[in-house]
Amino acid sequence: MRYPRQNKILALIEEFEIDTQEKLAAMLKDSGFDVTQATVSRDIRELQLVKTLTASGKYKYTASGSISHPVTDRFVKIFKETIQSVASSGNIVVVKTLPGCANAAAESVDSLDFPHVLGTIAGDNTLMLVVNDPANVPALVKQFDDLLR
Repeated sequence: MRYPRQNKILALIEEFEIDTQEKLAAMLKDSGFDVTQATVSRDIRELQLVKTLTASGKYKYTASGSISHPVTDRFVKIFKETIQSVASSGNIVVVKTLPGCANAAAESVDSLDFPHVLGTIAGDNTLMLVVNDPANVPALVKQFDDLLR
């Protein structure tokens, strides 16, 4: 359940000013995740979270925003491990994921920079991609299918 947990971490740090691993661990526990200090520390490292100064003069965890090749490999792995099905209609591609993994899958699609994808919208277990032209959908779905094999 690493990806749903890490997805929750990203949501929590975006919504709240979290300045310590202990506070993050407590918030994860309140959200139903059984975590240890070591798990939170590992997640922070894997997610490449950094502490940044807030307007109030305090530090908080934020996503670093830097993408490198090892992270790209990680996004491919996230994509492969969380996607359950891919379907399309017109210029829309709908991707079903494991519960709680749609945001991680959306981030992987955005980070992998698939051609012709205008944007992604994620819920809990469903991801919607808007493609620039319905003619480009079959090639995109094939790319997804190839990645999933």
